[in-house]
Amino acid sequence: MDLGLIDKKALVMASSQGLGKAIAEQFVREGTDVMIASRSEDQLKQVANELNRLQGGKVEYIRCDITNPDDIRRTVKHTVDVFGRIDILINNAGGPPAGSFEDLNDQDWQRSFELNLLSYIRVIREALPFLKEKGGRIINIASSSIREPIPGLILSNTFRLGIVGLSKTIADEFAKYNILVNTVGPGRIATERVEHLDEAHAQREGVSLDEIKARSKKDIPLGRDGKPEEFAKVVVFLASEGNTYMTGSTFVVDGGKLRSI
Repeated sequence: MDLGLIDKKALVMASSQGLGKAIAEQFVREGTDVMIASRSEDQLKQVANELNRLQGGKVEYIRCDITNPDDIRRTVKHTVDVFGRIDILINNAGGPPAGSFEDLNDQDWQRSFELNLLSYIRVIREALPFLKEKGGRIINIASSSIREPIPGLILSNTFRLGIVGLSKTIADEFAKYNILVNTVGPGRIATERVEHLDEAHAQREGVSLDEIKARSKKDIPLGRDGKPEEFAKVVVFLASEGNTYMTGSTFVVDGGKLRSI
């Protein structure tokens, strides 16, 4: 299938590692030019060099703290200055810290709100005028917690659901501009984030990391963690010309772990 991604221009947030990097790589392989952004300029430079060695689209980078509105404005402007337009926006952010309700204070809640929900709103606001020019795609990355709350991750359980409400609402509002908006939530995908959560879980229960990993995989019908590229391929398809009629939808990539229908 021709995904129609050659010469498209994508902005992928939080893309110096993990799922963001995997998404950027899949776009490059499909011939899309990609602007990657994160807080670590050293990591961005390394990833850009790595991805530019692939056959496909070209990669540029810009340092951006997505909790800083000035950085967001600068990032969107830089993307348009370099590529001439934005066809695809991938909203992504690092996950909030683990913790239960009684563990967290106002600062924790405020920080997670700004990182995991308000940042998405701000990036969409800045990119919208350019996406409206010819239509485009917005994919908001969330978590499997949008379908089933995850114990010990109350911040994620709260703000990821806000992303779903945001996506569903703007999918309706932006349809007249031919902008398709969807949400994709990863389950257990082998990233640094999952490793960190496993370590926190093991410490909380006083068991070994290996035991936590074995227990988690036992709950997945496919019997393994997902690979970042498996998740990325779903995102890239939804952002492509292969998808012309799905908008306002929510997808979970989790190896069948969730039992809900």
